[in-house]
Amino acid sequence: MILLFTAGFLYWQSTQKIKEIALAATIRHCQKMELQMLDGYIAFNKLSLKRDSRGKIHIARGYQFEFSSTGAERYNGQIQMLGRRVEFIRLEPYRIQE
Repeated sequence: MILLFTAGFLYWQSTQKIKEIALAATIRHCQKMELQMLDGYIAFNKLSLKRDSRGKIHIARGYQFEFSSTGAERYNGQIQMLGRRVEFIRLEPYRIQE
């Protein structure tokens, strides 16, 4: 029972660290693109197993977030983590502020 509890705690702790990495990467990406990340929050939405470029299997986690380019509209974005590495960040098409 203690082993099961410890394994669960370690998995949860690892998941929280990966979410922190994903949030920081999302914030940096939005700043680089001159976008405003809304709510300062990413929401978990996907879990799967996926191979990296070397063929090694990792846990892939997907998160969603919202951003704005003008301050008036909300758009959706996704970030996918492969292990502790950012695999991609995708943004919905958005209006460019003139």
